[in-house]
Amino acid sequence: MQVGSVPTMTQEPSTATSTPLVVLSGVNKHFGDLHVLQDINLTVHEREVVVVIGPSGSGKSTLCRTINRLETYESGTITIDGQDLPEEGKALAQLRADVGMVFQSFNLFSHKTILENVTLGPIKVRGMKPKAAEKHAMTLLERVGVAHQSKKYPAQLSGGQQQRVAIARSLAMEPRVMLFDEPTSALDPEMINEVLDVMISLAKSGMTMIVVTHEMGFARKAADRVVFMSEGAIVEENTPEEFFTNPQSARAKDFLGKILTH
Repeated sequence: MQVGSVPTMTQEPSTATSTPLVVLSGVNKHFGDLHVLQDINLTVHEREVVVVIGPSGSGKSTLCRTINRLETYESGTITIDGQDLPEEGKALAQLRADVGMVFQSFNLFSHKTILENVTLGPIKVRGMKPKAAEKHAMTLLERVGVAHQSKKYPAQLSGGQQQRVAIARSLAMEPRVMLFDEPTSALDPEMINEVLDVMISLAKSGMTMIVVTHEMGFARKAADRVVFMSEGAIVEENTPEEFFTNPQSARAKDFLGKILTH
């Protein structure tokens, strides 16, 4: 933003030449009488890192889960690379292969080794040969710093290590975009940074990422854009610098005032 320009409630990413990859237009979702997503309009470009923040119950996780249809929605459209979100069947399975997701709980198969957890998707969904899948998996486990744990089972790893395996498992599918739903919220404090470091490295490598998190340091460091949600609506979007130093809405100012003073 240029000095002297009038700040706006929304700001497009600086990568103006990049291609829109995930587009939500007029998306609405209810849980009974609760309007959890209210006319959501959001465009995420290739190689962009969008961090979604806001108070608990603001609709952040529901937004994230709607993008790969873990949650249904009543109206509006969601497209991935120009294609409408499929409702079911093989097309939906293909979408979920292209849209990686990392959850709060690690969701690893407890009865399979770390290596088996990472190779399962590429073999079953992508049709990779087992040897090729194992080689690819070991490269990714090395990348996230747990290759030496490949023969162990999830219960033998710390929470931080399990979450890094979950990231490697998603990367093994070679997704177009990665969704992170509060990936550090179930971790002990000393394990949080080891996961965030992997995510920062991933962001720097050019992965398109949509991250729901309470980690403001990550948002400042890794995000191209911060999206602030409250009561089911997107209240404000901006660059991290502008959002954290010059929030435009009273709701964002109140939220930041409460979390940044501790």
